[in-house]
Amino acid sequence: SKPWIETSYHGVITENMDTVLLDPPLVALDKDAPVPYAGRDQVFTKNLSICAFMIHGQEAPFEAVVLNKTSGEGVLRAKGLVDCETQKEYTFLIQAYDCGAGANGVSWKKSHKAVVHIQVDDVNEFSPVFREAIYHAAVTEGKIYDSILQVEAWDQDCSPQYSQICNYDIVTSDTPFAIDRNGNIRNTERLSYDKQLHYKIMVTAFDCGQKRATESVAVHIDVKPVCKPGWQGWNKRMDYEPGTGSKQLFPKMHLETCDGPLSAVRAMVELQTSHIGKGCDRETYSEKSLQKLCGAASGSTDLLPAPAASTNWTASLLTDSGRDSDLIFRFDGRQASNVPERVVPQNLTDQFTIATWMKHGPSPGLRAEKETLLCNSDKTEMNRHHYSLYVHNCRLVFLLRRDFTQVDTFRPAEFHWKLEQICDKEWHYYVINVEFPAVTLFVDGVTYEPYLVTDDWPIHPSSIDTQLTVGACWQGHYRLLYRVSTPRFTQYFRGSLSGLTIRPGKIETQKVISCLQACKEGLDINSLESLGKDIKFHFNPAQSVLVMEGEDLESVNTAMGKVSYINSRQFPTAGLRRLHITTTVQCFGEDICISIPDIKAVVIVLPPSEPRITIAGSDRLVKPSADLRGATGVAPFKELRITSTVTKSDGVPFSAGGWGGTVHRPGVLEVMHNLDYCDVLVIGEELNPEHESLEIHHSSLIGKHLDATNSTSGISIYGVDSMAHYEEALRQVRYRNWRPATLTNRRFRLTCSELNGRYTSNEFNLEISVLHNSAPVEHVNHMAVQSQYMRPVHHPLMVHTLNSHISGTPPAATVVIVICIAALVVIVVLGIYRLHSTHLDGSKREEDGAKDPKMDWDDSTLTITVNPMEAVEEVVRDEEEDDDDEEEEDDEQAGDMSAESGDSDETEEEEEEDEREVKKEGKQKSKLEWDSSSITY
Repeated sequence: SKPWIETSYHGVITENMDTVLLDPPLVALDKDAPVPYAGRDQVFTKNLSICAFMIHGQEAPFEAVVLNKTSGEGVLRAKGLVDCETQKEYTFLIQAYDCGAGANGVSWKKSHKAVVHIQVDDVNEFSPVFREAIYHAAVTEGKIYDSILQVEAWDQDCSPQYSQICNYDIVTSDTPFAIDRNGNIRNTERLSYDKQLHYKIMVTAFDCGQKRATESVAVHIDVKPVCKPGWQGWNKRMDYEPGTGSKQLFPKMHLETCDGPLSAVRAMVELQTSHIGKGCDRETYSEKSLQKLCGAASGSTDLLPAPAASTNWTASLLTDSGRDSDLIFRFDGRQASNVPERVVPQNLTDQFTIATWMKHGPSPGLRAEKETLLCNSDKTEMNRHHYSLYVHNCRLVFLLRRDFTQVDTFRPAEFHWKLEQICDKEWHYYVINVEFPAVTLFVDGVTYEPYLVTDDWPIHPSSIDTQLTVGACWQGHYRLLYRVSTPRFTQYFRGSLSGLTIRPGKIETQKVISCLQACKEGLDINSLESLGKDIKFHFNPAQSVLVMEGEDLESVNTAMGKVSYINSRQFPTAGLRRLHITTTVQCFGEDICISIPDIKAVVIVLPPSEPRITIAGSDRLVKPSADLRGATGVAPFKELRITSTVTKSDGVPFSAGGWGGTVHRPGVLEVMHNLDYCDVLVIGEELNPEHESLEIHHSSLIGKHLDATNSTSGISIYGVDSMAHYEEALRQVRYRNWRPATLTNRRFRLTCSELNGRYTSNEFNLEISVLHNSAPVEHVNHMAVQSQYMRPVHHPLMVHTLNSHISGTPPAATVVIVICIAALVVIVVLGIYRLHSTHLDGSKREEDGAKDPKMDWDDSTLTITVNPMEAVEEVVRDEEEDDDDEEEEDDEQAGDMSAESGDSDETEEEEEEDEREVKKEGKQKSKLEWDSSSITY
């Protein structure tokens, strides 16, 4: 019979174990077998025993083992470790085989196939793990939340008992938070933004087998203030490094509307710079220099120049240097000045321009009085105003009375403008262009037509002189109750003026006017092309006010992030600039539904790296007197070099291209910038115009923005131009002296400046020494003239060089040197009246010197140049005396030569006669000349 087993089995195995517990147990029986087995023979018993169990299944990791062949008991085991997380259940088939009669199971009987179901029991081998590494949440202060956020952990175990998370816990102590078994975190008390704006708590988890998470998780909770509409994410201070171009002011700024339904947003950003100079960071060069830079027509007259010897009419006025040496004149109702007649612009025809910077405010209690900026009136006898510019009741009025010689009809005479700028106590640039009868006013580059024009009759011709005044009007005649007062000022101005100019014969173009008043700093927008089409923006002319409008909140936030500050000056004015932002939000169906607080911030412009202007070159020139007498004179600054460097602090990166220079060593950068004047000052006595001059030819200034003035005290070159152009101009400065006989030297001092003296150069001193024919200091060896006064010269470099050569010099060379010296002495003695007697002795010494070795010169420290092709034209008397020891040493070496060289006490008359004789003889003979350049006396 076939073996018999159950039709199905159910088993359980614990993971990581190998024994399966089956229900029912694995037993195979044979139905034909008698019970009990006793009495059977051995062969028959063998046929009835169970020999094996066979498992049928796809890669089932189990095996069945027979424990007792007679009883048919067996066991089911795992071939390897069973992992519940890999597979929780297994199903396969099993059969039993008896032992049969044949060998190797050929005739074995097999049972039917039974189904085996095995379940793998789990072991709690894994700890809970959180799904996020860090959790973040935000809460609003003052609220109690049921759930701020939920943390979640999971377990890799396969069974519900060990894979489920049964509990969470907050590890951090003393926190106002709690957590439930589902991981929901809530606050247990009301939080305060002012008390603590951020919390960090640690949370752990437990599975249902009470196994704890290996690592706790961090939960960050931010406390936000109660939602208040307004701009967020901006800093109250922004630092600006000069030379860095445009810098974003609010890169992370965004508008919080607390989920209010809005339809439009309008934001106005204002850069407030009224406290700097004349209203913003502008170039602070002189008015005349600025006009050249902007391409203005020439011929303007500056009525408020800096006080100086030639412009002394402004010396009595109050000045306020402001910043960067920006010259400002302040009038308090008591100061005024008469402009000299030589300065007054002439021929004011039908076209001329008046321009000025003005800062003016209302004067309480004085509204009925006129405040005169500029006035041209009768000097004596009468009180007629020919033309004037004044403020009256915060209105600007320009008066122009024509002469009868020009017109004889009723014509426009007063032009009135009513503007807020006139009394807002801020700096504005006013330009009046007169094309009679039309008069146009420009304020900060914007055109304004007069709102009122009144007519008047022309002024009758008279022989009375006129007086031009600034800050008030000159009253040449005043009568009160039959009493005539002395001429005086009246209608004083109260305010500040700068750069008051008149240009007759031509009006200024709007392009030049805009250039003259243009700010070098302002607001900017980076990447205009990236702004959405729904964003509208507008700048005022000075780019100090920016208005943006948009319907989409996100687009407005993006646009505000691109608002930048820019300052194009190479050396801007350091300090703060205030920012003011006002915002209005419009909702659907309402005008203004959300109130947005204003923002006040500052931009700090850091101090620029100050340039060091260095003037270098040859500081001493030796020139023959003939050169000074020449038609062109001499050029003292021909080798001049002007450089400018800035030193950057460590750790601050900078670009050479941004400064327009090149880096020489770490931290030092050579920069190119403009200069505005260079002064050459005569040191010592002033120039005598009868026989000397210091000048520069006008052709040297052609093509440059430079002018020059000179006087007996020196020469001044001025105008805003590059350092290279200043170099070229200074190299063309010429000094002449057509009577240099009494001149030994001339000294000059050169200084240059940038930005009206804000940065000045070093003082470069130069001396011109004059060579006269009677006392040349070069090319003549005094030792040859009077050898008894010869001093030993000690020059380390020269001694080393000569000794190295002399060590190998044969005695014959020394003899040749002595012969040359003797020959030169003969030439000198020829110029003396005792020529005949000394000539014989000199010839004898020449012969003896070639034979006597004692005549060898100690020439270890001398450099001798033999030049037989050049005639000797000058004889110099040695004016120095040596001590007695040196005289004795010279006598021993030179013998009779020193005695025959002539007396050192000859008078000047004798020297002049000797000199004339030598010159006469020098035309017929070639002489030898000493090179004494290496001898120090």
